Amino acid sequence: MVQHQRYNQLKNGGDEEAATLVFVWTDRGYYRRRRPKILSFLLLSLLACGFILAPHFFSFSSALSHLYFFGVQNDGLAGDLYVNAPLCSSISNGSVCCDRSHFRSDICFMKGDIRTHSPSSSVFLYSPKNSDDDASSTVDGDELQHEKIKPYTRKWETSVMATIDELNLISKRRNSDVDHSCDVIHDVPAVIFSTGGYTGNVYHEFNDGIIPLYITSQQFNKEVVFVILEYHDWWVMKYADILPHLSSYPPIDFNGDNRTHCFTEAITGLRIHDELTVDPTLMKNNESIVDFRNLLDRAYRPRITGLIRKAQEKTSGCALATPKRMHNQQKKPKLVILSRKGSRAITNQNILVKAAEEIGFEVHVLRPEPTTELAKIYMELNSSDAMIGVHGAAMTHFLFMRPRCSVFIQVIPLGTDWAAETYYGEPARKLGLKYIGYKISRRESSLVDEYDKDDPVLTDPSSLNQKGWEYTKKIYLERQNVKLDLTRFRKRLLRAYDYITGIHLQSQHLA
Repeated sequence: MVQHQRYNQLKNGGDEEAATLVFVWTDRGYYRRRRPKILSFLLLSLLACGFILAPHFFSFSSALSHLYFFGVQNDGLAGDLYVNAPLCSSISNGSVCCDRSHFRSDICFMKGDIRTHSPSSSVFLYSPKNSDDDASSTVDGDELQHEKIKPYTRKWETSVMATIDELNLISKRRNSDVDHSCDVIHDVPAVIFSTGGYTGNVYHEFNDGIIPLYITSQQFNKEVVFVILEYHDWWVMKYADILPHLSSYPPIDFNGDNRTHCFTEAITGLRIHDELTVDPTLMKNNESIVDFRNLLDRAYRPRITGLIRKAQEKTSGCALATPKRMHNQQKKPKLVILSRKGSRAITNQNILVKAAEEIGFEVHVLRPEPTTELAKIYMELNSSDAMIGVHGAAMTHFLFMRPRCSVFIQVIPLGTDWAAETYYGEPARKLGLKYIGYKISRRESSLVDEYDKDDPVLTDPSSLNQKGWEYTKKIYLERQNVKLDLTRFRKRLLRAYDYITGIHLQSQHLA
């Protein structure tokens, strides 16, 4: 629980007296957090901003680089907030500026003669030998500044951050006696980040990696090079459809490429706004999570077109409906059930399929595997009208559904209420989906067969979650399956069906 205590301190500024105790879920379980009283918090924030930002209110930079659009952002309870005078917005040539004010991630900016040196896990920024800097201000010999950073977006979670490679950002005076030659010269900026940590879990790959990468790089309009620490060939292949829409250049394996790469601008670390979302108020052109989803559509469209063409080639003419039959046959709403095996499986899934078909859905059961091509999952969900799934990382695929015309039904097992809402429910609404959360009753949980009816595991899941991640993981995530009460669940299916058919009718009237 050490990382959770540290998280609390970062969120509250150490103010233990003016706080109330609440419990918050992360992917590692529930933890306690103290929430500042709002009046005290706002007063202190206003005073702090007055002192810190006053000098910036009366001065403007005449030549702002791309780095301008990464303004200072103060972390509130709901995420990062944009402030009018950005930290590091007017970084001068030959400078390193780091923003460490956020509980989620650090981010550093460099501008000037930037050169990578992977053997020492360093990126050097060279200043002219006759620099006006006072020699007494050097850190170590000819070092002017030395920053250390782990470019991963789970800064508060010390256990995983301990596994992330650390990078040295060093500003030095140029020494004519030392060879500083470039092996590769780039005329576009670099964004340096890590694909370590929880990479391998689809939720973390999007939440901690792909979406923050979009947020950080979107302003460059693909004129940017990605430099990756803890580079994985499989990750690059998995997201090969998306990466070219973020960068026009092949990514660099920082640890595996010992050549000296030279840049004039570099950003180390990624911005993250909130869970699976993009906050338009923090973006240069007010991009939102819908814009990110549109990028996914552009990225996967060519591959999907190829998959459809291939399927049509395998289909005989006899299997195709005649135009008359297609005209007379009303299209049924398509429902995709994301099926799980092992824990949190729907044990009466076959009955669920029949119930949905009786209502009028065309039901497809999809069971994604770690090796399933994302384009195939995207094709299935992009063409769907509704999706049902039990809370878990696979719910991240709601990003593949069409905004404003799709329904996402999340089945919420015991002990996962807060996580289900925060990680998937709220983000789905921000994307524009019709979200329906279905909290199972005790009798729908397999845990009712293992514990007495009055056991806190069934009656008070929050008390178990408070004991730590291991309890949450072992009981509610790894040992719980779901047997849906179809009489109760059928109401959600009907609500989804009515919503979808209503939208289809509106579309027909508009056409």
